[in-house]
Amino acid sequence: MFIRFTLLLGFFFLSIACGTGQGPRFLDITSKTILSNDEKERLIAEVKAKYETLLGNTGFSGEILIAKNGEVIFEDYKGYSNFSDKTAILPETPIHLASISKTFTGMAALKLWEDERLDLKAPVTKYIANFPYTNVTIEQLLSHRSGLPDYTYFMESNKYKTVKVKNKRGRWVKKLKLIKAENPFRQGFYNNQDVLDYMVSKRPVPAAMPNRVFKYCNTNYVVLALIIEKITGQDFPTYMAETIFKPLKMENTYVFSAKSVEKYIPSYNARMVPYKIEKYDCIYGDKNIYSTVRDMYLWDKALSEGTYLKPSTLEMAYQPQSPINRYYHNYGLGWRILAKPNEERLVYHNGWWHGNNTVFTRLINESATIIILGNKFNKSIYKGKEIASVFTGKVDTSALVE
Repeated sequence: MFIRFTLLLGFFFLSIACGTGQGPRFLDITSKTILSNDEKERLIAEVKAKYETLLGNTGFSGEILIAKNGEVIFEDYKGYSNFSDKTAILPETPIHLASISKTFTGMAALKLWEDERLDLKAPVTKYIANFPYTNVTIEQLLSHRSGLPDYTYFMESNKYKTVKVKNKRGRWVKKLKLIKAENPFRQGFYNNQDVLDYMVSKRPVPAAMPNRVFKYCNTNYVVLALIIEKITGQDFPTYMAETIFKPLKMENTYVFSAKSVEKYIPSYNARMVPYKIEKYDCIYGDKNIYSTVRDMYLWDKALSEGTYLKPSTLEMAYQPQSPINRYYHNYGLGWRILAKPNEERLVYHNGWWHGNNTVFTRLINESATIIILGNKFNKSIYKGKEIASVFTGKVDTSALVE
């Protein structure tokens, strides 16, 4: 294991203060202070201790970066990008972000809204004329309130339902039963257009009526990527590279698609068996952005400093869009929100795809960021959010949603 401590001065974050019962308000950037040497040493020691307890001894394979007040105070790279030939994970090693990719898709959509090229209140049919769910709006896609069904279920060639059966001891247990086997929608890798074509031709049953309930659904962001392509006239990977990755100097970040199958980087299950590329691996918008913790820190800085979106737009994105539940989890526009009473609001997104677990936790008011990218399945990665207690001074009692 090698651990890098990088102390970078000169960065200031745009801060959001969250008052009880109020939305975030933006503070003057000049109110942020540079960490003193004593404070940095204390934070480094506490972060390292938390990291070792939560992840360091759990077989973690991946990358972690912790920042506070514009300074990277902790980095570590462990494990292998290729377990067969023992290729070590380095700062330049891109890892699949899984659903953290949604933060890019969502913010790209809001950028088009800022530029008056996208109407958040408009129905999807304004941009995709044959979209079969005519009452669904762009805003509902962003907030997961569209009620659309998830493509990872409705495009499966094998259909299952949960039934109750008696086991050998005579007890009723739940079991998945194959009820229908269909031919695949088409051969080869599915893409975003295939998802749309399937919805148009077969119109799978919605999971809910539009704007009734929050239902996290990958289809929402697949459709958003298609809308971005329609508006810009560019394919999603190219548009994201030219408008976000290259301008922000995210040199090891890209969108994986059917055009880059040869660049496929497998992730691993807990037994270090690699996942082979499969039919959903070329669908993007909901996932499929590969990046590094250093590049993700550049993304965090661009958002916090207001260099990509206006502060007022981010303020809107960070507002919970659904009624607060008893667990205080919610969703804004492209971001998960944890809004507990009398505590700082957490703006975050986690991810899971195959063997990848990822965490992107942002304490806006504290100007602190926790970024963890794993390429070998490890549930302990999601506990990395508990490092936030180093900055808040409060013991973490809430698990984040994957």
